Amino acid sequence: MPSPQHDTLNLMFRNRPELAVEMLRDQLGVEVPDGLPVQLVGNELNDRPSKDLYPDTVITVGPRHDPKHAIIVEIQQKKDETKRKQLPRYAVALWLQLSCPITVLVICPDARVAAWAAEPIPFEVPGCALKCEVIGPEQIPPVTDPAEAAAHPELAALSVMAHGEDAPVVEAFMSALQRLPDEHAPQYYEYAYRLASMAARHVMEKLMESATWPVYSPFARKHYGKGVQVGRTEGRAEGVLTVLQVRGIPVSDADRDRITSCTDLNRLDDWMRRAVTATSTADLFDDTPERSAG
Repeated sequence: MPSPQHDTLNLMFRNRPELAVEMLRDQLGVEVPDGLPVQLVGNELNDRPSKDLYPDTVITVGPRHDPKHAIIVEIQQKKDETKRKQLPRYAVALWLQLSCPITVLVICPDARVAAWAAEPIPFEVPGCALKCEVIGPEQIPPVTDPAEAAAHPELAALSVMAHGEDAPVVEAFMSALQRLPDEHAPQYYEYAYRLASMAARHVMEKLMESATWPVYSPFARKHYGKGVQVGRTEGRAEGVLTVLQVRGIPVSDADRDRITSCTDLNRLDDWMRRAVTATSTADLFDDTPERSAG
């Protein structure tokens, strides 16, 4: 089953397909046609009588009816020879469909997996091999300028994933949230939080609690900020509800009352962390002392 990190990375490319083009051009120096529309297309690459082929994400550059380039985005978190052997089949099947240049872009959060993924994949046809383009931690620059982070929030979130142990990277990302539209800031916070290591998450949480965090923006007040008019517990409770709302998880009146009436900061912090990956409100309350008792 795909992990939250896998799904988050895939979601970033699906929500803004231009990210794949930017990563290829800016980080790997791959030539991709410029000035053309970029769009997400279906990832069903079936070519009967072969098995069904479903790469993570497929993106085309150029008109839908006449693409000039296509990109297969694969998220690879561990070494998996079975999946590795599928990549040439993906590339060939898509080439047969579209008759245009195909690039396989592999995103690897782990540096050792990135080095493995960069090795050519031999075909069963002698003399043929697939060379994937690979983005690992070494290909993701540390973004420490808040202005740059605000201009490229996906890259900034990836930088938190790759370089979250570097405090300026996390600080730049958190500062950049204040420059983003209020409706977008929670989404990018969620991206970075789900991709980050536990240490980086701790820094993000501490920055939210810090007295130096700018609490006067609508995002800070409504998301996690203390605010002048709201107490710490009320701010945390609102933060939990905001994350659930952004992620489209229904909240019943009883669950809302339970969250807003809670005065235990540790419990609210736990619910906040769970809300980032929860599939329902039951995931928030599972195994809490309150639930176990009754």
